[in-house]
Amino acid sequence: MHSKLNEVHFDVLKEIGNIGAGNATTALSKMLNKTILMAVPEVKIVELKNVSAILGGEETIVAGVLVRISGDIEGIMMYILEYKTILRILNTLLHTNTTCIDKLSEMDISTLKEIGSILTGSYLTALSKLTNLNMLQSVPMLAFDMAGAVLSVPAIQFGKTGDSVLFIKTSFNHGDDEVGGYYILIPEINSFEKIMKSLGVM
Repeated sequence: MHSKLNEVHFDVLKEIGNIGAGNATTALSKMLNKTILMAVPEVKIVELKNVSAILGGEETIVAGVLVRISGDIEGIMMYILEYKTILRILNTLLHTNTTCIDKLSEMDISTLKEIGSILTGSYLTALSKLTNLNMLQSVPMLAFDMAGAVLSVPAIQFGKTGDSVLFIKTSFNHGDDEVGGYYILIPEINSFEKIMKSLGVM
């Protein structure tokens, strides 16, 4: 991903990001049973090695929900939640008052996986509809650690496909509450070309 990107490709990726985040907003609204507003997503192509810095540094504590993509497209997608977002979502959904992420229960962990699965699924559904390509996602894996450690998983497994990823910053708001998260999409090189060809821009 990719030195061949031009402005047209980037515009397409931004539009997919907008639609995917819109789908995620709807899903999150239903899950929280609240009206959620979405800020316009920030879409970037960044080097994987620089993602930790964007998240606040390698030692920043985050939750990363990773799913493998299979079907017509292969790769991985990760949804990363910030520390404060994790607590806010869990307390809202489970009606708890958790203040420390070192003491997450089985229910907390299961909830985070479900949220990650819904949000990554929302994005992949948007991408699948736009491209008419079949995309299946695996059971989500939850990594809860410092950003550097969480990002080492995709770095090791997919580093050979290229050093750049599609990075989408999302922000959902309910009143004064803000829920922030980040999508990281790493398609195999051939899969990226399939996406662009299906959209008529390669």
